[in-house]
Amino acid sequence: MKYISSADIENLDKVYRINLINSITGYKPANLIGTVAANNQTNLAIISSVVHLGSNPAYIGFFSRPGSVPRHTIENIRETGYFTINHIHSSFIEQAHQTSANYPRTVSEFAQCGLTEEYLHNFKAPFVGQSQIKIGLSFVEESLIKTNGVVLVVGKVEFIILPDNVLQPNGSLDLSLADDVCIAGLDTYNKVSPITKLPYARP
Repeated sequence: MKYISSADIENLDKVYRINLINSITGYKPANLIGTVAANNQTNLAIISSVVHLGSNPAYIGFFSRPGSVPRHTIENIRETGYFTINHIHSSFIEQAHQTSANYPRTVSEFAQCGLTEEYLHNFKAPFVGQSQIKIGLSFVEESLIKTNGVVLVVGKVEFIILPDNVLQPNGSLDLSLADDVCIAGLDTYNKVSPITKLPYARP
């Protein structure tokens, strides 16, 4: 077994360290966040930090890296108050990954990466047409993580769109039926498949 101390981590090559720490937490959800600026310029960004924050009310959040460089997604959310979360499926991994490139604010990742802008139910922010599981959210608050400047963006779920067969009788989702993918590290995409379903754990 390999032992890597905090001192070792600090002395690693930058890219190696980034890959290591992004991989060590395990598999992460693969989502595209769609936003639009006040001037109607759209933006699409791949995010692997989406987290469930509560079910009643239904809150979902994601982490945005420090603002030492422009962060178009969070800037648009602050301007308009809305954003979408769209699951990534194996049929458009390459296009989704390409949204991580550093495009200027005047360029829409939708058009640049070959993904379809979709507006549904009079919602302000754009969805990804290719995605089967979509969430429309309104901006609630942001919280600064003082340690490193990361921002937690919190949204309230306004509505969900998903295939009928993915939604199970008890309300859970079988994401394998939507051909969902997850992310390991920064650039490795994996299929998801159920292993077993266990009963609610009690003492």
